[in-house]
Amino acid sequence: MTSGYAGDFATAEQAQAMVKKAVAHIKADGPAKAYADFSAKKPEFIDRDLYVVVYDFTGSVLAHGQNEKMISKNLIDLKDPDGKAFVRERVELAKTQASFWQDYKFVDPVTKKVLPKTMYCERLNDTAVCAGVYKR
Repeated sequence: MTSGYAGDFATAEQAQAMVKKAVAHIKADGPAKAYADFSAKKPEFIDRDLYVVVYDFTGSVLAHGQNEKMISKNLIDLKDPDGKAFVRERVELAKTQASFWQDYKFVDPVTKKVLPKTMYCERLNDTAVCAGVYKR
């Protein structure tokens, strides 16, 4: 159980650093190894409520650091509790921007509550490499 102190949760700066580290890993070791490492919850790619997710431009999950059952699923039409098609928006942003922040709501893996979240993503070829933090 967490105490709720800020140190229990990742920061926006840590999310951005995690994405940059993930992109470097993909470039250095190739997508197959990197995606396996992200999804295997390697300690360097998961930190408290922070983890890496990679989508292709159709909205399919290529890697997921929190829930490996999501891998290979197409989430293009997934909506948050407010009805926002956040994966569709994320993919569209990735097609036109090298990097961006995106806001939506999602279940926090630590508290199990739906919270506002901001996701930092970088485009790498035809993918979006992302990690996000919950706004508390």
